[in-house]
Amino acid sequence: MVRKRTALLLACCLMLSACGNNGMDQKQSTATEVGNDRAAQQNETSGAVSTPKEGTEKATETDKPEAEPDVDKSADPSDGTDKSPGAEAPVEPKYHMNKVYRIVPNDESVPEKVVLLTFDDGPKDETMINQMIDTLDKHDAKAIFFVNGYRAKAHPELLKLIHDRGQIIGNHSWDHIDLKKETKQTVKKQIGDVQQIVKEATGSEPKFFRPPFGSGGDTVKEVALNHDLLFMTWSNGSLDWESKNKNKPDAVVSNVLEQLHPGSNILMHELPWTVEALDTLLTKLEAKGYGFVDPQFIEPKIR
Repeated sequence: MVRKRTALLLACCLMLSACGNNGMDQKQSTATEVGNDRAAQQNETSGAVSTPKEGTEKATETDKPEAEPDVDKSADPSDGTDKSPGAEAPVEPKYHMNKVYRIVPNDESVPEKVVLLTFDDGPKDETMINQMIDTLDKHDAKAIFFVNGYRAKAHPELLKLIHDRGQIIGNHSWDHIDLKKETKQTVKKQIGDVQQIVKEATGSEPKFFRPPFGSGGDTVKEVALNHDLLFMTWSNGSLDWESKNKNKPDAVVSNVLEQLHPGSNILMHELPWTVEALDTLLTKLEAKGYGFVDPQFIEPKIR
């Protein structure tokens, strides 16, 4: 009987020992799995935060080299080309001006029967300027409006009007004085101040210069060249400035046609009778087979 009890006690102890070991194994297994899960979550969280940062830094470093050259190019005047926003693309010259101020084709593929239209002594009056440009637009023509600085100072909005309507502004000195009789310092100021006021009003400087009365000389030509201006007088005068032709648009037309030649550099003025004559003049020039040179296609030097 004693032996049976002893055997039962031993069997119970063995069973209790086995149950205790299984419980410990399960707790250890559970703790290990929880620890692994937490470690995995920490790794995943750490990766999600760092990846966007790395991606952002890489994008920033990639963008910078593209942005910086663009800024440098627009600010770099070394090649003489305006790269600022809105600037017009450079055009290939088709004509040049010779030593007697006529317009000459650069090669045989370019029409020879052309004229250059120019108007001096403005800007004076908004109505007249609009009427002139309306007529130019009608004939698909461009012209140079040679302006005086003292007039431009009084009406800078007219400079913008000429520019915004697609016409060309030229430099005609500040005070319309005989520059050939002036000192070099005066000539610099007379030309340079006009360059500045036109740039302030339109964003770009003139590329053409005509001295008042056609009176230049070596000093005037040198100063104009230093401003990258093409110096010119004219080869065909309308004589619209002479008192005998005042209020006579027909006389203006006749004077131009009498002097007409291929490459005519036609001098006119911002005057009421010239404005009235303009449509008839351009119509008759076209009837004779002449076209109108766009000043942008003229080389900036005489040859």
